[in-house]
Amino acid sequence: MTSLRIDPYSLRLFVAVAREGSIARGAQKEHIATSALSRRIADLEHAFGAALVVRSARGIELTEAGQLVFDRGLQIDHELQSLAREVEALGGQVSGTVRLLANMSAVIGFLPERIKAFSAAYPLVDISLSEEDTRDVIRACLDDRADVGVGVKTDVPAGIESWHFADDPLLVVLPHGHTLAKAHIIGFADILAYPLVRVHAGGALDVLLHERAVIACIPISTAVSVSSFDASCRMIEAGLGIAVIPRSAAAAYAGSQRFIRRALNEPWASRELHVYALRKTPRRTAVQALIEALTATASAAESTDGQSNFAMPPVLP
Repeated sequence: MTSLRIDPYSLRLFVAVAREGSIARGAQKEHIATSALSRRIADLEHAFGAALVVRSARGIELTEAGQLVFDRGLQIDHELQSLAREVEALGGQVSGTVRLLANMSAVIGFLPERIKAFSAAYPLVDISLSEEDTRDVIRACLDDRADVGVGVKTDVPAGIESWHFADDPLLVVLPHGHTLAKAHIIGFADILAYPLVRVHAGGALDVLLHERAVIACIPISTAVSVSSFDASCRMIEAGLGIAVIPRSAAAAYAGSQRFIRRALNEPWASRELHVYALRKTPRRTAVQALIEALTATASAAESTDGQSNFAMPPVLP
């Protein structure tokens, strides 16, 4: 039998496509052009001498051979990652790529400065950062598709380790002149009397607010739905509604005098962000270095002022 020449990177790309059920989504996850990924799969099919996927307008389905390659490809990828960790530990050099997934508020409010500091300390480490909802961050860590994750504190499956990263409580953001702007204590029931700017429908924060509205037996009135915190602040600035957003996002996008910021007076509004990672022994040196840098930065910041090192304007205007 002629020896096969299988590129491990192509195998990893195929695994991503199989997980996503789509070449386009797989390409987005792996940060590669769709056409290039499609060629990689075609090369694999040529190497194996068998079709691995069935393409359709709805995405892809694995053939019997494709399912076998997917199952074995997962094992091979895990073994290669383990080999890389062992070789790196022997060399004593901190280098390589760390796959970091984080939720929107972590990306906006905390990670830019911390990644910059980490990169200055470890110039040979490349951080591949992607934004996902917290539930997808944890799932990616569990599936070993991410080395490190940052998201809202929540219960996690066995096998996932968690460390405190930052406090990021929820605030109510209002336009100047709004009736609630005169109140210094605002509860959730108070804001439900007004139309809300809905942010990232189906995301962790959106789900939380809807769950709390159901508990309060008060329906949410939606003024407009947007996909990002910066867009929500533009809607608020225009007077279209009010919003509940994390302090980090309010600091980034609603820090001017055009906005009124108030603490949301609810126990569940005291939100924490955590660092997540799959429990591994040993971890790659670069991954462990990033975890330690993120958690050490959080601890150092809290020991000085009880907040993260990201500059936050005061809640009151």
